Amino acid sequence: MLVLARKLDESIVIGDDITIKVISIDKGVVKIGIDAPSDVAILRSELLEDVKDSNIAASKEVKVESLNLLSKILKR
Repeated sequence: MLVLARKLDESIVIGDDITIKVISIDKGVVKIGIDAPSDVAILRSELLEDVKDSNIAASKEVKVESLNLLSKILKR
């Protein structure tokens, strides 16, 4: 992992088309702005983890009867 220190209004450039800029620093909270092409997904890691955990939990809740019914429907 590369660790860089940046001050207010300073930026980091990743590749040719992604820029991360420090927008504000207030009471221990750093706000950053990310300029990237629309085809680049930008996700907060905690949200990604929540979705992953929800998907795992949902997959464990499937009942065998439901799978059997779905299998019959798909065979039609």
